[in-house]
Amino acid sequence: MTSKTSSVLKSNKASGKGSLIGYFPVGYPNLESSIEAAVAMCKNGVDVLELGVPYSDPVMDGIVIQEATQMAIENGFKLKQLFGAVKAITEQVDTPVLVMTYWNPVLSYGVEKFAHDLAAAGGAGLITPDLIPDEAAEWLEVSDKYDLDRVFLATPTSSDERLVNACELSRGFIYAVSTMGITGARTEVDANARKVVSNVRRASGSQNTAVGIGISTAAQVAEVNEYSEGAIVGSAFVRAYQEGGVSALTQKVTELAAGLK
Repeated sequence: MTSKTSSVLKSNKASGKGSLIGYFPVGYPNLESSIEAAVAMCKNGVDVLELGVPYSDPVMDGIVIQEATQMAIENGFKLKQLFGAVKAITEQVDTPVLVMTYWNPVLSYGVEKFAHDLAAAGGAGLITPDLIPDEAAEWLEVSDKYDLDRVFLATPTSSDERLVNACELSRGFIYAVSTMGITGARTEVDANARKVVSNVRRASGSQNTAVGIGISTAAQVAEVNEYSEGAIVGSAFVRAYQEGGVSALTQKVTELAAGLK
């Protein structure tokens, strides 16, 4: 099976550029604005887009993203609107669009229906932070059926057995969590990031890794790309949008992407 996400990451790595993976919550502050923001990110330096699904109990998200997703919910975001948003984005840009979602909304919607609708909208696949491969039998089956990426997490505490399993079953990349805790920009990217990526390399020499949680500067984006296939940025982009709308967001994307040139 082909993975557009993997192709982009491998191509950028081979060229020496590296990749910037950018997160933005769909429906924030409203549906149309989130589509505009996502397209702007893709057009100004984001190589892979993570479109976050607002959720009522975002246990792994930091305060910046929690506030944004809560506003999206308060402003009427409904899960069924996700697929129209993905379609609107993919019609305007060629950037792979991965949906980042807790597993409960997928279950509520119906796993096969979710996969079908995501593929039909042009989505590349799912990042599922609270779903482990051992419990993902239905998702593994339907993601194969619809040729969708499935991105599982690797953490500093992942056992060797779980890492091997995650590497074998992930498609697109492994999401290397650099520190245990919630998302949010940090002054220094945790030194654990190198350890997690090294562990993934040992478990699977061919699997892509991208590092997330705590990345907010161009220097950090460049540093992470020295030892992985991509740097994932979320809170820094959402904060930029909160402070100055699409223009500030675009400026932040351009600034961080400059670390890859």
